[in-house]
Parts: sequence; structure tokens; C-alpha cells
Amino acid sequence: MIVPMSDTQAKNCPVDFLGLGSDQFDTLVVEWGMPRFRAKQVRNWVYDKLVLDFDRMSNLSKLDREKLRERIDLGQSQTRADLTSQDGTQKLLLEWPGGAQAETVMIPDGDRRTACVSSQVGCPVGCRFCASGLEGVKGNLTAAQIVEQVMQLNRRLSAKSKNPSGKPERINHIVFMGMGEPLANYANVMQAVRVLHDPGCLNISARKITISTVGVPVRMKQLAEEDLPLNLAISLHAPNEALRRELIPWAEHFSMDEILDAARYYFQKTGREITFEYILLSGVNDRPEHARQLAQVCRTVRANVNLLRYNEVESLPYERPKNDAVIRFQETLRRAGINAHVRKSRGRDISAACGQLRRRENQKLIQLNAPASI
Repeated sequence: MIVPMSDTQAKNCPVDFLGLGSDQFDTLVVEWGMPRFRAKQVRNWVYDKLVLDFDRMSNLSKLDREKLRERIDLGQSQTRADLTSQDGTQKLLLEWPGGAQAETVMIPDGDRRTACVSSQVGCPVGCRFCASGLEGVKGNLTAAQIVEQVMQLNRRLSAKSKNPSGKPERINHIVFMGMGEPLANYANVMQAVRVLHDPGCLNISARKITISTVGVPVRMKQLAEEDLPLNLAISLHAPNEALRRELIPWAEHFSMDEILDAARYYFQKTGREITFEYILLSGVNDRPEHARQLAQVCRTVRANVNLLRYNEVESLPYERPKNDAVIRFQETLRRAGINAHVRKSRGRDISAACGQLRRRENQKLIQLNAPASI
């Protein structure tokens, strides 16, 4: 339920437009004394034309533009870094007032434009091999901040490229695989998903949205009840409980059996096959016996496997696996009847792995502000 705000409240606390579904914004616009069609006009300017300046919304009256400027916020992020890889991958480091930072990545592949979005500032999971959690979690991103990541990527795509039909390119797939554990920020992530999916907003099919989790069983089951055909990916990274707890401190909260049970429940409720994400670490989890153990796990769930070569993080001891080890691992899974793919490594030259760019830029800032040695 949306509680109407007084004029004074609206001026002091503008609403985050990008966190509102179309019905929610329609309701507010009417409460503010404007015709309902005004809400659709604003959404057209923002989501279709990517205009975030009220002065350019020429079919709105001057009075309504002033009202809306006082009452809604169209995004506040500043770009701290904007890097483009040789393979076309683009990575942004965004910062909002108050210091919250998030990375977002655009991955091109044929006619697919995938946004890898963050859900938290940092990460509570603390995977031993990942840069995202090295400083812990600083807080949750709001639904508007999550959607704003996609909007920032859309604006860049629109400025530089068009698809074969001559229309500006747009993000058409979403993966919640950036910084943070999406299911630890469940309410904001699901509100963002609804805005992304809303035909009146970004209109991205739910079947093209993937939620990646290290495994929060109660939230996985809740996700199954959302009546949305979302894809669920589980960051497994180890084929047995002991190794998983060694690599993922968060694993002490939920056993693999609990996570696999929730995965089976998700498939039963949605009919959507689960994806296991498995980062291969040289000499750690990429041996033949690990592949055989993983195959046994996969036989208990309707699942496929995405194998990822590790992207090295400075100061961490883990190494990228050799190509022959990766191929051998995949072949072992396939011989066991498991649908296994090796995912392309993208953007290695721009620190595209989770948390790397944020960490690198903040280290630069620390060095810049450090007192000179005497």
C-alpha cells in the first residue's frame, strides 16, 4: 500500500521512481492531482527515450514538470569508473550519495545484451576466492539502485549502437551475479525484478532474468512461490560439504542437502531447470574426482552445469586452471550424462569479475590520500 505524502513530505523525501512498478506510479500521480495518463508519459520518456531530465519532457505541462521534479527522483548515481574490454564487455562502477557503490557489467553475445547487476554493497558470503566479500557487506542496494544499473547500461548502449532494425540496443537479459547475495536482500531484489519485468517499465521477460544464489533455502522456496518463471542459479563451487565449507564460509549456515532440497522444490513448483555455477580453481576443485562427485550431486536435481575459469584476484592465492583441466572436467561430467558448458571468460582486461573494479578503484583512492613518507 502506498501512503499519500503531503507536499512538505514529498519535497523533503522524493520517491525513487526507478523502484516503482507502473501501477504504483499511476497511483501516486493521481494522488498528486495529475491525470493518470501523465504517469505513462513519464515512463515513456524514462524507459523508452532514456530521458532523465524533466525539462526535456515536452508533452508535460510546466506545472506538472515542477510537481514531479519536487516529488520523484530519477536516479542519483555518479560513475566512478567506466571501462570497455577488447571483447566488448563494459563495466561500470557506480556510486550514490552516502557512498554506496556497486559494479554492473554489460556482456554482449550475438544479439544478446546481458546486464550483470549487483544487489548489495560488498557481499556477506565471503567466498575465499572472490573480491566482492573481502571487506564484508556494507549494506543492501534499494530496488531503484538495482534498476538504475540497467538504466545506466541502456543509456550507454543507446548512445553508441543500434540493432539490425535500426533501433537503439537495450539490455534484454538480466543476471543477478554481481556483488552481493541476492536472496539476502530479497524484498529489494524482488521489487527490482518486478520493475524490470513490468511491461510498462523495462519489459524484460522473466524467463530472461536469472537469480544467482550461494544457497538460502527458505528464500529459494519463497522464490518458487512468486509465480514468475525466473531462472535460478546456485553457486556451488565444490562437490562436497567439506570443500564447500572451506571455500565458502557462508556454507556453515546451510548444508548442501538443504540447498539441494530447496532446488528440487523450485523445479517442482516452476518447471525451471536449475543451473549450478562452478568456478574452477586450479588444483583446488578441478580434479577428476571432483568432477565425478559433482556428477553424483547433479543426478539428484534437474540441473545443468556452468563451468567458469577463475579470474585471478590480486593478493588471493588461487590460480586460473589450465585449459586441459577444464576440458577434462567437462568431459567427465558429460560422460556421466550431465549437461555441462564452459562459460566464456569476458572482460578479464577490465577487472570484470565480481568486486575487482570497486576494490581496485578504492585502493587507488587510499593510495592517493595516503600521507607521503618522510
